[in-house]
Amino acid sequence: MKSVLPYLDQHKNRFINELIELLKIPSISADSNYKNDVIRTADVVKESLIAAGCDKVEICETPGYPIVYGEKIIDPNLPTVLVYGHYDVQPPDPIDLWDSPPFEPVIKKTELHPEGAIFARGSCDDKGQMYMHVKAMEYMTSTNQLPCNVKFMIEGEEEIGSESLGWFVERNQEKLSNDIILISDTGMIAPDVPSITTGLRGLSYVEVEVTGPNRDLHSGLYGGAVANPINVLTKMIASLHDEDNHITIPGFYDKVDGLSAEERAKMGEAPFSLENYKKALDIHSVYGEKGYTTNERNSIRPTLDVNGIWGGYIGEGAKTVIASKASAKISMRLVPNQDWEEITKLFKNHFESIAPEAVTVKVTPHHGGQAYVTPIDCLGYKAAEKAYEETFGKTPIPQRSGGSIPIVALFEKELKSKTILMGFGLDSDAIHSPNEHFGIWNYLKGIETIPQFFHYFTEMSK
Repeated sequence: MKSVLPYLDQHKNRFINELIELLKIPSISADSNYKNDVIRTADVVKESLIAAGCDKVEICETPGYPIVYGEKIIDPNLPTVLVYGHYDVQPPDPIDLWDSPPFEPVIKKTELHPEGAIFARGSCDDKGQMYMHVKAMEYMTSTNQLPCNVKFMIEGEEEIGSESLGWFVERNQEKLSNDIILISDTGMIAPDVPSITTGLRGLSYVEVEVTGPNRDLHSGLYGGAVANPINVLTKMIASLHDEDNHITIPGFYDKVDGLSAEERAKMGEAPFSLENYKKALDIHSVYGEKGYTTNERNSIRPTLDVNGIWGGYIGEGAKTVIASKASAKISMRLVPNQDWEEITKLFKNHFESIAPEAVTVKVTPHHGGQAYVTPIDCLGYKAAEKAYEETFGKTPIPQRSGGSIPIVALFEKELKSKTILMGFGLDSDAIHSPNEHFGIWNYLKGIETIPQFFHYFTEMSK
């Protein structure tokens, strides 16, 4: 395949501007106030796929937000690559911690991004990385270098559990039939250290509510005589880890498949500076499960974290009350062999069992998904490896990710396809956080590398 660079040089300003326009739309799937913006974003993605050369593009309705489907079938006898991405984004809160408005993209140079980075919600997760595939498609069709068939499936509910995607996949297996699935919703170690994500953690996400008295009470008249739901909830949460930060839920680790010493040693070969890690997060020390390194804790070990907690009075000044209720949102990241539905039941049973009689507890499961591992000896991985070698000049490192993309395991179950995770973001890009950004160099490097994957996968499939 010819080098993408001449085409990139000619069109890069347009590619950047198109992404900026896409990032201006607040497609927040978690907040119904932005429903029209989410739907509008689907329309924009549809038009971009048409412009990129897809012969067939449609907005597919689902019980939730629509899925944008596009395809270009040049020869049924050639391999088919299914590209998955999502156009919805996380809520931008807390707004006051952003240096610039989250939906008014700006380009700023940083130490890690001397060529500039686009600061906006969704810039890296996942609009920027999804749009790399649209522009790579444009390049291949415009220069008559598309070597195989391609299908796109871009959804609008990834940030809220992809419930409608499962519904859609189960009902459209023939439409979505493919030889390999390609996703860019992960990252790489560093600009000069390319890596391919080979593992994703699973997820169980729940909400808990502790209720005491039937109304908020005066803390002077009732304090010490009735259970305070906030006190109780915080004690219950604290008990979920022991002194070694080991999760205390009975049965939680029963199916955890630990890596061998050899595999752990190989993980340790990846470049990592603990001092830079602490400096980037402005922390004095790392924290986590005893007996594991930082990179192991955030990738191959299961976790339990409180994502939000509330109850009582949090306004300005004082209000001396014992709250009637206290609540929290809790996520558990899971590793291969841990079934998310089983873990959710274990959590529910345990959390209810440790509650004192003076309160009632309600556990509401929200969503989840299974962990996933891509074998490095499969054809898709080998093609991705060659693509990176072509554009980076070095062999990428296989890397387990701590994040979750629950639908990847579903794809393998329903479509019988392996998934290749070619991410171009960096850990420092602040996804899900204020000041999310995506390096322009990374964005363009993705557009340069993706066509090479198509080339090598087609060539190796012969």
